[in-house]
Amino acid sequence: MNHLSVPLHASLGADTAGDGTLDPVGQARALGPAIAAAADEVERTQAIPAALLASLHAARLCRMLLPRSAGGDEVAPWIYQHAIEEISRHDASVGWNLFVANSATLIAPFIPLETARAIWADPHALIAWGPPNAHKARAVPGGYRVSGEWHFASGCRQATWMGAHCQVTEPDGSLRLNRFGRPTTRTLLFPAHHATHIPNWNTLGLRGTASEGYTVTDLFVPEAQSGTREDPALRRDPGPLYAFTMQGLYAVGVAAVAGGVARAMLDAFEDLAREKAPRGLVRLADSPVVQSDVARREAELGAARAYLTATLQEIYATADEVAPIDAAARARVRLACAHAIHTAIAVADWVYKAAGTSAIFLGTPFERRFRDIHTVSQQIQSRDAHFEAVGRVLFHGDPDGSFL
Repeated sequence: MNHLSVPLHASLGADTAGDGTLDPVGQARALGPAIAAAADEVERTQAIPAALLASLHAARLCRMLLPRSAGGDEVAPWIYQHAIEEISRHDASVGWNLFVANSATLIAPFIPLETARAIWADPHALIAWGPPNAHKARAVPGGYRVSGEWHFASGCRQATWMGAHCQVTEPDGSLRLNRFGRPTTRTLLFPAHHATHIPNWNTLGLRGTASEGYTVTDLFVPEAQSGTREDPALRRDPGPLYAFTMQGLYAVGVAAVAGGVARAMLDAFEDLAREKAPRGLVRLADSPVVQSDVARREAELGAARAYLTATLQEIYATADEVAPIDAAARARVRLACAHAIHTAIAVADWVYKAAGTSAIFLGTPFERRFRDIHTVSQQIQSRDAHFEAVGRVLFHGDPDGSFL
């Protein structure tokens, strides 16, 4: 292969966490063959095989965003981007579950340090949860009681802990408000065995994520196993990584999955083009149209990736140790992520069409990735509305402080 994609290790600072000791991108690359070999099983069983999961834990790829205070590695966001891309080149579901697992570690700076250390003292610790919904937790002496049903809990079959995001009802029946005067959303954490799973992840793509539902009934959760992510002033750990908002880092993860899938599809097409000559036509690699189109797709995908990387690097370099990044910086992160996601989807669509009938059969390098990236395309981070939101901030700022 002679692809034009820049090796992940060639990006500025891409392989270390700043102290020269960590290489999450290299670890992800080394595990690539094992991830690819397990991809069919991941799709079929909707779970990561135990041996591969153990290797991912041993490589510390589930702790990239976890604070050092809780046993994590606290890597820079573009390093995280590149590592998730590398994993996703080999299997999108594994990449997705790794990005979600890392995103969940961002609760650690907002819960008591003793709790964070107790959870992640287990070298195989993973948290899974679904997004907030209408369910509420009741404040009771010592903690909360909660009942409800949540969905889209990616990676729940590997999780050791689960979470539930809820508004809080006080003993007098009123809703608990945060310092901004809005109903607070509190995250309640509990050992995974307390959740009853709903096996409802029957989807077109990302089947291996098992992003299914779960329920709990009248579960007591101690105060110490809870926290709220919505107020940066409550963050315990300093550092430029945690100056980024959780929503922004979540978008980075989705962009990395999409970019890795599109990269793999474009690489596979270039390999196909060297071999395939459609009936009555020259070899694809000898077609000037295909040559031009491939060059354009390389530029588009590479530019979107570089734009996201550069944006993260520039903001990280000037981020405060304590204060969160401002609205303008948050908008830049959102724009770079949205652009990267949409570009990846467009490149994947071009590859699928250009590959012709070679893309339609089960087991090809294209079919599952096409399903996976179009499942990514339906996720909230892929909304067209993000461009409108960023444009509004660019023109009018963020007067109510609600952007991201």
